[in-house]
Amino acid sequence: MTTRQPNAGLERLYRESGWTLRQFAQEVNRLGTERGTPLKYQQPSVHQWLSGHLPKDAVRPLILEALARRLLRPVTHAEAGFPPPEGSSGHPTTVEGLVDLGRQDMDPSRRSVLSAGLFSVALTVPGWPDVVGRMEAVQSGKTQRIGMADVNMVIAMTERVSDLDDQFGGRHARPMAAAFLVNTVAPYLRADATEEVRKAMMSAASDLCYLTGYMAVDEGVHGLAQQYYLKALELAGASEDHLTYCTTLRGMSVQAVDLRHGKTAMRLADAAASASPQAGPRMRAFLAGQQAHASAQLGERTKALMYLREAEAAMEKAESQSKTFGSYNPSSLTYHAGQVRYELGDVRGSVKDLEESDKLRHSSFKRNRIRYLSMLAERQLDIGHLESACATWVKVVEIYPDVQSGQCDKAMSTMQARIRPYLKNQAARSLYERARLVTPTPVAA
Repeated sequence: MTTRQPNAGLERLYRESGWTLRQFAQEVNRLGTERGTPLKYQQPSVHQWLSGHLPKDAVRPLILEALARRLLRPVTHAEAGFPPPEGSSGHPTTVEGLVDLGRQDMDPSRRSVLSAGLFSVALTVPGWPDVVGRMEAVQSGKTQRIGMADVNMVIAMTERVSDLDDQFGGRHARPMAAAFLVNTVAPYLRADATEEVRKAMMSAASDLCYLTGYMAVDEGVHGLAQQYYLKALELAGASEDHLTYCTTLRGMSVQAVDLRHGKTAMRLADAAASASPQAGPRMRAFLAGQQAHASAQLGERTKALMYLREAEAAMEKAESQSKTFGSYNPSSLTYHAGQVRYELGDVRGSVKDLEESDKLRHSSFKRNRIRYLSMLAERQLDIGHLESACATWVKVVEIYPDVQSGQCDKAMSTMQARIRPYLKNQAARSLYERARLVTPTPVAA
């Protein structure tokens, strides 16, 4: 079987390798011998591959492995211009798909292409029975065997990146996470390990994928975020990690509701809730708060208030526990109450809840503080409280230089547009001038 065009992907990798045609063939032959199936490829065969002739199915993994060893990084079927391996139903395997996704995200030249990807309301989201325990077989490596120490390192790295994201925004942290996924986590997922370690590594990888998707949302790269979220679901199912699976579905619902896709947000929030029938009180509050917000956006007042009461009752039961669930805490719940009231038309009630939420929020969450204070200021302005809105926005301007975030840039842009008609007011004029000092180049509205 041949293709009509030269294989540009394989050609690019071949040039990157610095090999001659003879050296390329020799490396593939060496791997064949290592596997116990000696091969005798020579230069003409490699030339044919580069010209578009597909190597035999059994040889393609050897070509990818030879290039990976030479280039010191994973190489996937898609990158080498090969079709997905048999048994993948036309889709790349979990690990290969993860590598392709992460590598695109690492590449600055791909950023504009990734940004153009649209949020899909029709995205097919796998249910728990469809993903639980399912993943391609381990490709045991002869030179690497991982243990719990490696799993703990991935968990610790994810926590560090999450801290950076909370404090400074995801603009710089996400490329770091993508590079770590490609260069460290993907090889670990292919390495030899006990079943316990293998599942723990997939669970850790799932959590990192979720975080990377969350940071993509922060930059407004919503199509990319959805792809990371799907990988998180696959890995969570493969490791039977119910917690990350439900958390990811809820994250997808948050993304949808913020984009005003209420029906999609409701579907995802309900899926998260139904997938966790034995959730503890804090997890239940975490999920019910999102169901309340999505219901309110759809105008379903009775359901929204029911879910909000359920979230509040669950949080009260959980308050005796010292550890919050992820970042879901009383501040988050009060924020959800404010969102529900706003969606149902109670702007003044929403303002009070957002003010209370800010008092309860830890000061280290700078990115979220900018977003939610900006939301509060906009609603204060909506009810005619110009001076209060300006005072709130001053807090935003003070924090803004510390954060690199697409969502925060958008919040600053909105503030400048909203305050411009009031520049005859001294507080508004002072705010506007202070904002210009931290955004010397006007942010596009």
